[in-house]
Amino acid sequence: MKHFDAIIIGAGQAGPSLAGRFNDAGKTVAIIERKHVGGTCVNTGCKPTKTLVASAYAAHLARRAAEYGVGIGGGVTVDMQAVMRRSHKVTLDSRHGNENWLEGMPNCQLIRGHARFESSNVIRVDHELLTAPQIFLNVGSRATIPDFAGVGDIPYMTNTDIVLLDRLPKHLVIVGGSYIGLEYAQIYRRFGAEVTVVEKGPRLIGREDEDISAAVREILEAEGIHIRTNAECIRFRQHADGIAVGVNCQEGEPEVIGSDVLLAVGRRPNTDDLGLDKAGIELDARGFIKVDDRLATNVDGIWAMGDCNGRGAFTHTAYNDFEIVAANLFDGENRKVSQRLLGYALFIDPPLGRVGMGEEEARKAGHDVLVGTRPMTNVGRAVEKGETKGFMKIVADAKTKKILGAALLGTGGDEAIHGVLELMNVGASYDDLRWAVPIHPTVSELWPTVVLSMKPA
Repeated sequence: MKHFDAIIIGAGQAGPSLAGRFNDAGKTVAIIERKHVGGTCVNTGCKPTKTLVASAYAAHLARRAAEYGVGIGGGVTVDMQAVMRRSHKVTLDSRHGNENWLEGMPNCQLIRGHARFESSNVIRVDHELLTAPQIFLNVGSRATIPDFAGVGDIPYMTNTDIVLLDRLPKHLVIVGGSYIGLEYAQIYRRFGAEVTVVEKGPRLIGREDEDISAAVREILEAEGIHIRTNAECIRFRQHADGIAVGVNCQEGEPEVIGSDVLLAVGRRPNTDDLGLDKAGIELDARGFIKVDDRLATNVDGIWAMGDCNGRGAFTHTAYNDFEIVAANLFDGENRKVSQRLLGYALFIDPPLGRVGMGEEEARKAGHDVLVGTRPMTNVGRAVEKGETKGFMKIVADAKTKKILGAALLGTGGDEAIHGVLELMNVGASYDDLRWAVPIHPTVSELWPTVVLSMKPA
């Protein structure tokens, strides 16, 4: 049996950085990975998808070249194999960079294989046993396969499959109208495919405010993406022209015939084949590992970070899990997950940047809400770029003047949202934002005027 000071299972966003802290402290650490170093972000998430978003944007902008007084001398074509080669290079460069980093640590051993608990402090990897007083789980999540009628009778893709697709679907039907599904909808529409989004709920991205959801739908439909909401009869069957996707039993065409189907209805944690029961680790009803505010499980000496703990579903929250654990273990701090201010983005074009509460959420939480908005047509930078779709929105508490949340659906929204995020992180009031003197011409310069427009919701 091999003995280490720490064992990390999973080499996603939190694991390698934590291995680095153990290594730098002169402690021995084993990091175990059964597939690809880098986790979802590097291999099937952020890196490849945002590379595809960039290629799709280039195609879209080329089609609009005449609007800017630019001639390109012919129609726009998309070489899907070249697109995918570019995407794969970005992924592989990042993956290999992570591998080289881990393998270069003198006190770290990168072990390939499937880790399973033998007991609370013993891990089996194939025929080898490892033990350590501290064990950290960073095993991530995977796409949920919904229990829809006929799903086992058809070929379908998840996010893991579609990042390897080097051809253009004739008609891509995406089941799931949330973040992953909508990004792929716009990507493949801009590459030239017919695209239909099928969403069981009454609207897209249901966790967002209704005005944001409606604006996103308008943006996507303007590009020719078909959207079917209230799809209560989702089912699948083989069809002579591809795959028939049942949509609605009440109104509209009852079926959509697609050449390809992408399932994007959520994620499930990779916790079902680790032998967690042998360690006594508690899971919730959905299979996520239960953790406390410091990311410790119910078993002494075992922590869980990243998607598998159900406390965040993003690369940046996984990395922040590492920061919390490392600060508490190595730096004598007392950091907690509950101190985290959540920000995230939907990377369609224009992107949606979000932080904190939405209007509906703030009202339900009992706040006396003030709301300010400005359309992107009022943003000089957006007008200059010819990208004026969307709007800016800020939510504040009328009594305390605290900013509760903000949304920026518009060009640069995924970057410009950080100004509000950083102010919220230090507990600033909306006056602090109102008195700022931002740079012109930028998207961020409109935040003070959004504050000035605030009124009771």
